[in-house]
Amino acid sequence: MSTRVWLLRHAESEIPNIFHGAESDVGLSERGARQVQAAATILASYGANAVVSSGLRRALLTAEPIAAACGLPLRIEPELHERRVGILQGMPTRPPHPLWVETTQRWQNGETAYATQGAESFDDIRERIVPVWRRLTVESAEQSIIIVAHGVVIHVLLLSILSGYSPADWQRIGSTRNLGITELVFEADWRVIRRNEVPPQVAEIA
Repeated sequence: MSTRVWLLRHAESEIPNIFHGAESDVGLSERGARQVQAAATILASYGANAVVSSGLRRALLTAEPIAAACGLPLRIEPELHERRVGILQGMPTRPPHPLWVETTQRWQNGETAYATQGAESFDDIRERIVPVWRRLTVESAEQSIIIVAHGVVIHVLLLSILSGYSPADWQRIGSTRNLGITELVFEADWRVIRRNEVPPQVAEIA
């Protein structure tokens, strides 16, 4: 058997059009809560052996119904929290904020230690999440796990664990949608089976 992970971003958060970093422990929007109920039924059919979540409210409110539908206890990993965004907290996400554009461009250019005031760099995020990933996947070798985390965390993780990828591939990896499922299997290396797929039953919820 292979080790399999379904990695997904939490459902739509309250006030979804602003930056919510680790500094903001918001819940889910009404739409997000409806999305979770549909997603939980689908994810329960996958036969996971464990459900793991970040400790932030928006992730917990996503993961708790999934764990219940799977008949599994929920395991909380606090270090999977969203990026600390510092001075971007509460700023609009659209159009893309110039400080965030500059940050990702500098990361792509190899300046992975760069961060704006009060924020975490690519290196900061990688140093706290990769050890958690390694521990979880070793503990669950030849089993399957559902992990609920956050957009930037998932982005950094994929660029850190996938063979042939680096921070230079920030744009190549693409953004992560709410409840977008990325399925990974470990054979000789981690391999992506599907990336950022929102089940139709979830995507159609208004």
